[in-house]
Amino acid sequence: MTIYGNVTTSKYTTTFKHTTIKAINTLYLFILACAAADAALAKEPKFITMSTGGATGVYYPVGGAICRAINQQRKQTGLRCSIEKTAGSIDNLNSLRRGESDLGFSQSDSQYYAFNGKNIFESIGPNQRLRSALSLYTEPFTVVASKRSNIVEFDDLLGKRVNIGNVGSGQRNTMEMLMLAKGWTKDVFATATELTSTELSNALCGNQIDAFVFSVGHPAGALKEVANNCDIVIVTVDDAIIDKLIKDNSFYTKATVPGGTYRGSNKDITTLGVHASLMASSSTEPETIYLLVKSIVENIESMKLMHPILNSISAASLAKRNPSIPMHEGATRYFREAGLLQ
Repeated sequence: MTIYGNVTTSKYTTTFKHTTIKAINTLYLFILACAAADAALAKEPKFITMSTGGATGVYYPVGGAICRAINQQRKQTGLRCSIEKTAGSIDNLNSLRRGESDLGFSQSDSQYYAFNGKNIFESIGPNQRLRSALSLYTEPFTVVASKRSNIVEFDDLLGKRVNIGNVGSGQRNTMEMLMLAKGWTKDVFATATELTSTELSNALCGNQIDAFVFSVGHPAGALKEVANNCDIVIVTVDDAIIDKLIKDNSFYTKATVPGGTYRGSNKDITTLGVHASLMASSSTEPETIYLLVKSIVENIESMKLMHPILNSISAASLAKRNPSIPMHEGATRYFREAGLLQ
């Protein structure tokens, strides 16, 4: 041992210092290696936008749940998702056509018309690039009337003040199909308004309208708000008109609004139904849709906590093919790999 003033050194001290420095260097190199691995894992960010619907509808919160599932996997996929409020199905399909959004919610009837250039899309022609990414849930066409209006059946709407849906919404399109099947024009109503979903509660409960139509998955925030603010009835749509439309159009189905879903509506109501899907464009890269669908399917259980309508979905139901619209190549690839599609 050697003593220099107040400093004592030994071969043991020197060895300890060398060992400590070596350990620190090893730890530093390990941290650098982990950082490099993380950097390699993290993919180049890709931002995707999703067109949904009004804030009080169902598309908007469901879109939020889907984006949350996608963003939870962002380190692995590189995908960053955000949602936009819109007027609904028609608006979303037009946004996809123009390339202003990457994804959009839409009803099965609106999808068919957009893909084939029929009905409201006749003037702009078919959008053959439209693709289905995910199948979601059934949306009953729901007619809501104030109790004071004495409207019980669909034909009771004649001569009443009816909100037929805002331009750009799926319910407007479905309502016009029902009116066409019945031989009605807007003139059969005392007034035909075009309010958005956020305006419905005040309009009905404030006696500005007698009834409104809404294609939506249940339960819906907008309808709960109305039912809590005034006395309502859910109106039956007659079977004959439903059967005719289903026979002539494969994108329609029979649907039920379950009794007890809303205050004052205690019995099941039979009506016309459409199916909601998440749509994309064939111009979107297959890898993007593949990763998107993978993120959603693998996070189904956490999504179900975000909105009760999502309790009806499963991995198998998400893969259900829309016979009217081709499935996106990226979605097809994932569902086949997962054994959910032949």
